[in-house]
Amino acid sequence: MATLRDIRTRIASVKNTQQVTRAMKMVAAAKLRRAQENIFKTRPYAFKIGEIIDHLKRQGEVDAHPLLKAREETAGVLLIVVTGDRGLAGAFNTNIIKSAESLIREKFEHLQTAGQLYLAGVGRKGVEYFRRRDYRMEARLSGVFRDLTFPVAQSVGTLAVEGFLDGKWDEVYLIYNEFRNTIAQNRIVSPLLPVPPEQFRTPVMQQETLVEPEIQPEYRADYIFEPGTRAILNRLVPLFINFQIWRALLESNAAEQSARMVAMDNATSNANELLRSLQLQYNRARQSAITSEILEIISGANALESSA
Repeated sequence: MATLRDIRTRIASVKNTQQVTRAMKMVAAAKLRRAQENIFKTRPYAFKIGEIIDHLKRQGEVDAHPLLKAREETAGVLLIVVTGDRGLAGAFNTNIIKSAESLIREKFEHLQTAGQLYLAGVGRKGVEYFRRRDYRMEARLSGVFRDLTFPVAQSVGTLAVEGFLDGKWDEVYLIYNEFRNTIAQNRIVSPLLPVPPEQFRTPVMQQETLVEPEIQPEYRADYIFEPGTRAILNRLVPLFINFQIWRALLESNAAEQSARMVAMDNATSNANELLRSLQLQYNRARQSAITSEILEIISGANALESSA
C-alpha cells in the first residue's frame, strides 16, 4: 500500500505535469491563430490557380504542357508525406502515416517490391518512421515547421517536377492533414502529378464559398489568352504545383497545432481527474493513519490502567 509520502510525491509530480500541459496548450493556441491567418490568405489563391488551369484545359490545350499528360503506364510513384516535427499531438502523425501505408498496400505494393516507390518526407516524425523501415527516401526535410517558408515548398515541388519529367516516377501524390476546425482534421491523399483532368477538391474546398459552382458547358464563355495558352500554362502549372505543396504545408501546420491544443487540453483535464483521485486516496490514507495512532494511544492507556 502506498505511503503518505509516496502519494504526496505523486501529487506534486502530476501538478508539475499539469503546468506543462497547460502551457503547451496556450502555446499551441497562439501558433494556431497565426497558422489560420496564413491558410486564409493562401487558400483563395491556390484554388483560383487550379480553376484557371481547368479552364485552359477545357480549351483543348491538355497536351500543351508535359505536366498535364498522363502516362500510359505507372512504373514509378513518389509520395510526399507531410507530418509534424514533434509529437504530443494525439493521433495527428500516426493517422497520416497510416494513410500513406494504406495507399501503398492498396495501390503500389508491387512498386515497393520492385524498388520503384519513392517517398519525400516533410516533418521529422514521418522521416524517422519511414527511414527506419527502409523506404526509398528522396527527401528528408526535418525541422521545417520551426520557420516555415515558401522556398521549402518550392524545393519539394522542384524535386517532384524534375523526377516526373525525367521519367523517374509517373505519378506524384501529396498526403497531409487538412485543417478543418480546431477539433478536427481531414486526412488528404491528393494526386499532384500529372495534374488531374479536374481540380482535386478536398472537403474544405467543397465547403468554401470561394469555390465557384460548376458552370454548365452551354454557359461557359470563350476567352482569348495573351500571350497564348501555352505560355500561360508554362508559367501557371509549375506555380500551381508549388502552391499546392505550400498550401498542404500550411494546412498541416495549422492542423498539428489544433491537434496539440486539443491533446494538451485533454491531458490537463485528465490531470485534474487524477489529482482529485490522488487527493481522495491521500485523505483516506491520512485518516487511516490518524485512526491507527488513536487506537494505539487508547490501547496504551488501557494497558497502563490495567497494570495499575
